[in-house]
Amino acid sequence: MKVRSMLRAVLAPLASAHVTINPREWDAGGFARFAVRVPNETPDADTTKVVVQFPESVTSASFQPVPGWTRTVQMVELETPITDEEGNETTERIDTVTWEGGEIKPGEFQEFGVSFQVPDEAGATISFPSVQTYSDGEVVRWIGPEGSDEPAPAVLILAGEEEEPAATEPTETTPVETTGSGAEASAAGDDDEGDDDGKTNLALGLGIAGLLAGLAALGLVLTRGGKRPAA
Repeated sequence: MKVRSMLRAVLAPLASAHVTINPREWDAGGFARFAVRVPNETPDADTTKVVVQFPESVTSASFQPVPGWTRTVQMVELETPITDEEGNETTERIDTVTWEGGEIKPGEFQEFGVSFQVPDEAGATISFPSVQTYSDGEVVRWIGPEGSDEPAPAVLILAGEEEEPAATEPTETTPVETTGSGAEASAAGDDDEGDDDGKTNLALGLGIAGLLAGLAALGLVLTRGGKRPAA
């Protein structure tokens, strides 16, 4: 058994034969289907049991049936009950999930599907420590930190995309104030129009006055012309 463990330690990094959960990153607060992928690292024994521990921040999940395997979900009581968006109160959460009864033969792997909501903890990493049992009694504990020989499966929580605020229409029209050279030009234009009107009225008045003076002179001439000189 020690020889097999040493052989796995040498070959596993080359084959990346770790128990993993995929995808390995997801947006905060999002729902997704994940797969716990379990490869068989040994050349002469089958994997017969897999136990996965869930983080405290993942309280519930649904599972995809795997033919030939029996699934057992172990729940634990929450210290403080939580209420979901629909007003339903939850008093317990998932602790561990065990798959057993099937076989993963040498050179093969098996995926165990699970769906859950990713916690709203952008930037955090949630771990799923796992234990893999072989048919010859050997047990491998995938519970170490990232970069170790036996790291725990983990998911990095991304910040996600922020929603842009919806555009709002103005509720009332704001009058536009005209300032500067535009206003001055407008005022100058008004003054010019006033001067033009004054000149027109003055010319018209002078014309009428001239006409009246001419008529008066004509009348005077006619009146004098009509008189006869005294004998």
